[in-house]
Amino acid sequence: MTPSLPPAIAAFFDVDEAGDAVALPHGFAEDAVVIDERRTHTGRDAIAAWKAEASAKYTYTAKPVAAAGEGERIIVTAHLDGDFPGSPIDLRYAFTLAGDLITRLEIAP
Repeated sequence: MTPSLPPAIAAFFDVDEAGDAVALPHGFAEDAVVIDERRTHTGRDAIAAWKAEASAKYTYTAKPVAAAGEGERIIVTAHLDGDFPGSPIDLRYAFTLAGDLITRLEIAP
């Protein structure tokens, strides 16, 4: 069963699964930060480049399986399955939102 997610987070997973590096950054604030694989990507252009790089390297699906609030953050656990080392794996996505936009996303095992 897919957990109920705020619209910005649900849209993130929909666009991420489509591999759309052009559309993905539009769900983020102009100065948003994404931290993934110990690398920090700041701003929509850097986020677009991060998504394009990941989509070029790997094919995967990310299915949210749980969500919970943790202070100002919404923590989503997603099951990833694909052609990347260590697949399948459950990852923790820690989102911070401001209105309809993601301001920060940290992805970790």
